[in-house]
Amino acid sequence: MIGSLVRALAVLTLFSVSTEPLWAQASGAARADYLHAVAAFFNLPPNEVGILSDWEVSADEIPVVLFMARRAGVSPEALVALRESGQGWGVLAERYRVHAAALHVPISDEAPAGRLETAYRQYRSTPVAEWTTIRLTDDDIIALVNVRFISQSLKLPAERVLANTVGMVSFVELHARLRR
Repeated sequence: MIGSLVRALAVLTLFSVSTEPLWAQASGAARADYLHAVAAFFNLPPNEVGILSDWEVSADEIPVVLFMARRAGVSPEALVALRESGQGWGVLAERYRVHAAALHVPISDEAPAGRLETAYRQYRSTPVAEWTTIRLTDDDIIALVNVRFISQSLKLPAERVLANTVGMVSFVELHARLRR
């Protein structure tokens, strides 16, 4: 009887060591996997992506920082500093000439675009030669970069990724869901 109580207390102690609930631990694992995939996608050491995460850049925005930095030829640190000063992705994209054409992820004209339906309506109604005039919201830019990253890193059609963006919480969770 006493042996059973000691074992029960030991088990309860093991479960109470972690202050994070199980769902948060799972979410932490999804975040770590997502950041590892971002590092691989951009051909960077994981610790460099970890540094961006330490700077309190949201995980969903880390691919945007890296994509924009590469396209613009500026350091990720400079972009993070500008974001922290309050500049939006749309302003930064315009400043560094990373226009809607560079952000576009090709899908068929008939494919639903999920949460990017408004952005794709602009793409579809504007001649390709004029895509530099399309103004995308910060959310559109974050979503387009993440759809490209998730689609290419998981080798999934962009249409499938876009179809799963409706009602999603974050791209970290979407990446985890589509990876299964």
